[in-house]
Amino acid sequence: MSCGHHVAVGDAGTGSSPFVSFDRDSWRALAASTPLPLEPDEISQLSGLGDTVDSDEVATVYLPLSRLLNLYVATVQELWTAQSRFLGSGEAKVPFVIAVAGSVAVGKSTTARILQALLSRWPDHPRVELVTTDGFLYPNATLTARGMMHRKGFPESYDRRQLIGFLSAVKSGASVNAPVYSHLSYDVVPGAGRTIESPDILILEGLNVLQSGARADGRVPAIFLSDFFDFSVFVDAAENDIRRWYVERFLTLRSTAFQDQNSFFHRYASLSEADATATAESIWAEINAPNLVRNIAPTRSRARLILRKSADHSVRKVHLRKL
Repeated sequence: MSCGHHVAVGDAGTGSSPFVSFDRDSWRALAASTPLPLEPDEISQLSGLGDTVDSDEVATVYLPLSRLLNLYVATVQELWTAQSRFLGSGEAKVPFVIAVAGSVAVGKSTTARILQALLSRWPDHPRVELVTTDGFLYPNATLTARGMMHRKGFPESYDRRQLIGFLSAVKSGASVNAPVYSHLSYDVVPGAGRTIESPDILILEGLNVLQSGARADGRVPAIFLSDFFDFSVFVDAAENDIRRWYVERFLTLRSTAFQDQNSFFHRYASLSEADATATAESIWAEINAPNLVRNIAPTRSRARLILRKSADHSVRKVHLRKL
């Protein structure tokens, strides 16, 4: 599946696609009477590097999505209550899990943070936790020993067993530790973690969260990450746009975060703009593009909802899977 093209969503009226498509105006109208609970300065703080989001974008794209998710959460909680009553178990409600997937530099982290902020303002589920899959990467020492550092971010570079165990514990209502990842050291922080304790909603953000997760020997696993998801979002864009965003972000980091001597990428801080651009283009071509084409883009059609971005990072189309 070429990652430079739309998912074949088809015409909602023909029945040829599992998705219903919305342009910006029709999607925004779905939350026309819902007030925006975030101030402009809050929205600015939620925006990622190079992924500027303003109040209009949040009101047009993310507010309707939060309203839809609020309906999903309420429905799932009602179903859980009815089942508990039927079984006579009296168990507390389980967390609602939302997956946010997409390429490097596409803006999925911004999407996840905005959704966390919006969803936490709804009265029925104020406790919304956000966890990224970066913490579930194997440590650099392990990746180096296995000759896999050049495939960091590929499905096999994650400790899938640990991630499955984490989601299983979350869904069981248990208190569980989420490992911490440092973008400065570009590694999992040894012994660090934060406690996730029975949130109303958990947002799990990462490159390959919609992957089937086939084993190294090709066998199909008994449990998929998606078994734990109640809703999933794929942040999409043309490959050329994502590549450009990646290069632009790399150049910005060269003059900011890479200047820190403790940064894993400090060696790039002194590169000229031309050399830094060439380096970023090379990293994209050798690592990020193959991961996008082979592993990330093919999972797009598995999402419940697809946010399709244009060249300026604004979402131009929303594709919602039919029930």
